[in-house]
Amino acid sequence: MTTNIFSLEGKTALVTGASRGIGEAIAKLLAQQGAHVIVSSRKVDDCQKVADAIVAQGGKAEALACHVGDMDQITSAFATIKANHRKLDILVNNAAANPYFGHILDTDLGAYNKTVDVNIRGYFFMSVEAGKMMREQGGGCIVNTASVNGLQPGDMQGIYSITKAAVINMTKSFAKECARHNIRVNALFPGLTKTKFAGALFSNENIHKQAIAQIPLHRHAEPEEMAGTVLYLVSDASSYTTGECIVVDGGLTI
Repeated sequence: MTTNIFSLEGKTALVTGASRGIGEAIAKLLAQQGAHVIVSSRKVDDCQKVADAIVAQGGKAEALACHVGDMDQITSAFATIKANHRKLDILVNNAAANPYFGHILDTDLGAYNKTVDVNIRGYFFMSVEAGKMMREQGGGCIVNTASVNGLQPGDMQGIYSITKAAVINMTKSFAKECARHNIRVNALFPGLTKTKFAGALFSNENIHKQAIAQIPLHRHAEPEEMAGTVLYLVSDASSYTTGECIVVDGGLTI
């Protein structure tokens, strides 16, 4: 059921990494509020399952395969969006890579490149392509999923933490230069959230205990808690908000 203050009726939203976890929760909530959601990740079949679930609940959605670490796929995805929709009101950069969990000195080049290609280059050029469309149409919203690791590096998550720190400054850079085009750019900083992506943090008892101890509510967050914050950032309720980074950690929004 939509609410007037958060209504996204008539808007088109692209959510990357939307086949599961935080991205899936975001896609479903935006659709509940009336947006036509383009559910995107590397595998179209996984995206289609989420899109079908949205449609079954009365929403509007479609699946679109796009590996944001591949520049050709980014170009192809935006060509499809332009051809089919002629506009894009919302981009949620949520897809991420974290292939290596271990001591920073043992990071190999393959893990480094994959993490940087997706988390930095991918976010950057997804934002560039979306921003060009939004500039032409008179405005839009971009939300980047950063991480609390971008503020304080996570143990055994060196290169991932480094890329998320880059996402923070990337968000501020785009916000500063795109505000004149009525494009709002913000970031979400999830803390410890129960997803498959964060599985290594939950399977390592010592790291999990340390993480929980640092969270004010002493619990992990659920993907749906992230989705509500993104809805606020892309709705008219936050029409004057840009360049802000919101931390959602264990249910606590800062």
